[in-house]
Amino acid sequence: MSKRFYITTAIDYVNGEPHLGHAYEKIVADVIARSRRAAGQETFFLTGLDEHGQKVQQAAQAEGKTPQAYCDELAEVWQRFIAKLGLSNDDFVRTTQPRHQRFVQAILSKLHAGGQLYKEVYRGSYSTKEETFLTAKDRRPDGSFDPIFGEVIELEEENYYFKLGAYQRWLAEHIERNPSFIQPAHRRNEILGFLKNDVLEDLCITRPASRLSWGIPLPFDPDYVTYVWFDALSNYASIPASFGDPALAGPLGLPPSASQPAPSLWPADIHVVGKDIIRFHSVFWPIMLKAAGLLLPLQVLVHGWWQKDGQKMSKSTGNVVDPVRVIDDWGVDAFRYYVLRELDIGQDGNWTHAGFKSRYSAELANGLGNLVNRSLSMLKRYREGVVPPVSTELAADGERALTETRAHLSQNHLQAALQSIWSLVARANQYVDHTAPFKLAKDPAQGRRLDEVLYNLTEVCRILAVLLSPFLLETPAKIYSQLGLGALPGNLSAATWGRLPPGHRIGTPAPLFPRKEGC
Repeated sequence: MSKRFYITTAIDYVNGEPHLGHAYEKIVADVIARSRRAAGQETFFLTGLDEHGQKVQQAAQAEGKTPQAYCDELAEVWQRFIAKLGLSNDDFVRTTQPRHQRFVQAILSKLHAGGQLYKEVYRGSYSTKEETFLTAKDRRPDGSFDPIFGEVIELEEENYYFKLGAYQRWLAEHIERNPSFIQPAHRRNEILGFLKNDVLEDLCITRPASRLSWGIPLPFDPDYVTYVWFDALSNYASIPASFGDPALAGPLGLPPSASQPAPSLWPADIHVVGKDIIRFHSVFWPIMLKAAGLLLPLQVLVHGWWQKDGQKMSKSTGNVVDPVRVIDDWGVDAFRYYVLRELDIGQDGNWTHAGFKSRYSAELANGLGNLVNRSLSMLKRYREGVVPPVSTELAADGERALTETRAHLSQNHLQAALQSIWSLVARANQYVDHTAPFKLAKDPAQGRRLDEVLYNLTEVCRILAVLLSPFLLETPAKIYSQLGLGALPGNLSAATWGRLPPGHRIGTPAPLFPRKEGC
């Protein structure tokens, strides 16, 4: 069986609420997954939750619940959230699932058997909030620790360590040999700079079960549970392994797939992650895989952060954007369009309500929506909704939009792809103004010319629906329905010019993006 295109998001820590950053990352991954399917590639898209760790254990205790019951309740919240975003994910991983635990224990056993782990006493500072040990490098010039670490305590305890530092040179060389491994390029340079100028210390991968019971037990020492990051990173491979993926199951001695042949997913083609966790994904994770004799992911795609009105978002000050509320008020397509059009992958973005309303009004309602509505309404009015003979006046513009969109999507340049699609929207709206079909309709001698104009406009609407299908959930299907064409095609090749058949009768036009108060 040929390998499927495999894309993941970071898994979200269950002890928190979904926010704009979560929504953006998931939508980016969803559009990439949809675009690959639309290019004819078999695709597998994974997202999910990170449910272990001290913060979860403490929060559950504070509410008088078991950690599992606490996680089960929050998992429902997060799954409703991804449904709200309209994600096309093929699976949803929870790190409390047995299928995930089996993989984590298998990779730990292999690393232990291979001499990659050792036991040592640690004495020093520990951040309870971040669940991590701190070093002198984490201190500020005055000797204090940044408030992001929360309460810092002095701790002495024995734990297992992973020989991370032994792979520092190998990883730097791997990144240099594979420029696409970390993208965008400035994030790659950031990690290379770290690897070349800092000493990579070994990683503490356990916590004593006497202090933290909510975690995956070490298979070779039940007095310890697995450090939450080691546990969480493994999810990207644990799900393919649970299906019996031969690239993972064989090397780790896991049972073969119950259904033959097993799907081939590993290695992951893209891990989509935020810039705050780049080091975990581009340093810790590849070294874990290398030490276990497993294939590395092909790319870590790093996105930036969102601000609101030029300031860091903070729930305490009310300076936040609630994705669910925006979707309820404006629709899922308007939300997805804004975050993808406003923020290029890798850059930081700034959400403003004025900017959101402006793009909704100018680009969705007045741009795309007005084009489709007046084009189809004119066909209804002047030709009783019957498509005229094929005309190719805008064919070159349509083909250019298709070619550019495909090229941008193949490089995961989502913002640029939308810009190419909207260049066709702008061209078609200019075409209406230039040809003035409402004037042609008043002159019977211009009947043939009116047919040409109406075909070009209606065909552009059809092509736009196909090109937008990886990005928007409802609008493309609405356009196809108004065209009377039934189900939306699943492949971008359907955007080839001239596939709207003459003599076809369209459906009923209706506004795609109703005008909103204040827009």
